[in-house]
Amino acid sequence: MGAGQDIVQTTGEAARQDAPPLLVLERVAEFLDAAGIGSGPVHARRIGGGQSNVTFRIKRKGSDVVLRRGPRPPLPPSTHDMVREAHIQSLLAPLGIPVPKILAVCADEHVLGVPFYVMSHVEGDVITDEIPAHLDAPAQRRATSEAAVDMLVRLHSVDAGSGGIAGIGRPDGYLKRQVSRFAALWDMGATRDLPQVAELTGWLELNRPDTQRNAVIHGDYRLGNLMFARQGPAHVKSVLDWEMATLGDPLADFGYLTATYAQAGAPSTLLELTPVTAQPGYLDRGELAQRYNAHFGLDLSALPWYQALALWKAAVFSEAIYTRWQNGERADGGDFGAALETGVPRLLEIAAAHAARLP
Repeated sequence: MGAGQDIVQTTGEAARQDAPPLLVLERVAEFLDAAGIGSGPVHARRIGGGQSNVTFRIKRKGSDVVLRRGPRPPLPPSTHDMVREAHIQSLLAPLGIPVPKILAVCADEHVLGVPFYVMSHVEGDVITDEIPAHLDAPAQRRATSEAAVDMLVRLHSVDAGSGGIAGIGRPDGYLKRQVSRFAALWDMGATRDLPQVAELTGWLELNRPDTQRNAVIHGDYRLGNLMFARQGPAHVKSVLDWEMATLGDPLADFGYLTATYAQAGAPSTLLELTPVTAQPGYLDRGELAQRYNAHFGLDLSALPWYQALALWKAAVFSEAIYTRWQNGERADGGDFGAALETGVPRLLEIAAAHAARLP
């Protein structure tokens, strides 16, 4: 059967493949039966364009849900924690952050090889390289940008110091830990010698700013992780992909948003996954900053540091994907894996350009 398929019907089919499938439908059906989610045959198709965790739309009689799991093992330590991701969304929902409803969580790796969870399916549009017709007028392009910023403001305004949400991370020392953690991940996952990684690591450590406030942070906040309503004016129905959420410096989120936000005339990287914002009508990065900071009044002079951090981190996890792709462990990586040969050095180059802008 060769390398095999991502979705198979039975455990017998799975056993005959060289690479384990991502879904074994008979096992999914057993899990859904036990959780009381629908009945009868399971139909699945992969959705989303994620290069890390994998998402499937699952349909059967009486249910239309989404299953999210990590990539094929082996996995780097403390990554792709689906149980934690589901827990965080369950905590955020009652705090007014729009997230899918968590329906069931499976921590048993014997079912699909990795933990996974099942959530409600949310109808909506994720904006990438095409603009939905109802959001294409100049006023709605602007409103789309504003809605993205306003949702980030809403997240960063959540009381992170009380209730269950206070237990999802340790805000003190967040920036320092980010640099040390991702430097270690580079050492674990890289096969190439790219000197700019170490240069940026040293620069980030030497120039680390003081955190002005702490908040719940998403960790991968960008337009492509927002689900917009399919009708009416720009409205965020759901915020997706909470794997990297924690407590820490909210400017790390904002630095990531602005560093990966496509803008006309700005150098591009593989992380600009919503290229439409380079078109007329959308806010530019400076306008994003003005709108965000109208709510918090922070000193944004160190924003280039956070932008450099964002792209340096992106280079580290992208190199891990590239290594897995080279090793034949990421057949699902497709063209993205190949593009990382030049894409990772490009991320480092633009990160260094941000660093050079720090006052």
